[in-house]
Amino acid sequence: MSTLKNKVAIVTGASSGIGAETAKAFARSHAKVVLIGRRADRLKALEGEIREAGGEAFCITCDMTKRNDVDKAFAKSVAEHGPASILVNNAGVMLLGRFERGLADEWKQMEALNVQAALYASFKAIDQMKGIGGGVIVHVSSTAGRGPRLLNGAYAATKAAILAAAESMRQELIQHNIRVCTVIPGAVATDLADHVTDEEAKGALAGLLKMKRLEPEDVARAIVYAAEQPPYVSINEILIRPTQQPF
Repeated sequence: MSTLKNKVAIVTGASSGIGAETAKAFARSHAKVVLIGRRADRLKALEGEIREAGGEAFCITCDMTKRNDVDKAFAKSVAEHGPASILVNNAGVMLLGRFERGLADEWKQMEALNVQAALYASFKAIDQMKGIGGGVIVHVSSTAGRGPRLLNGAYAATKAAILAAAESMRQELIQHNIRVCTVIPGAVATDLADHVTDEEAKGALAGLLKMKRLEPEDVARAIVYAAEQPPYVSINEILIRPTQQPF
């Protein structure tokens, strides 16, 4: 029997890519999956796909950068499905470019979604997990957070911030039996690169996009692996790259 059976798993950024595949993987492990994201049509389609396959899924439309939206989403989730045992902070955006271009609005957007939204969602989940004696929080970071490169500095800064925050969070939450893991993927075949507007950055990504990248389900398996460990086992970091990625 799965160790995740009937546990409530909240997945942010669930409408596509890593989030969608993670939601499906948790459902296959018999968790009750709460799908959170902005794109209601995609969430509804994913909810239907999971249910058709015999799983349990429930979608909640939410802009993770708006605290009032997050408050309502977590309140709805606990009221209708029970307290969260698992939170996957997957929602994020990648916007690349030189610092000298002064793309302040893009920096603000990344900081709001990649960092602040993850921290606030964690705060909401911690409150629920403390009430049931424990849980698992999984943050999705990036290899960029471990080794920034030309043109990705602002994005890398947000992912490095999550690595730092996760370790502090892990130490703080030991007393509550809440485990914290950061999954650190390299290049993944998702629509993340489609958000890039800077032409120089698009050119720099071209070679990376030609490489055989990870599939979203590869990262999803790593996330579920961390979550399904027994309560006395805490997987703190999982670094996963395509075989051909040199950095």
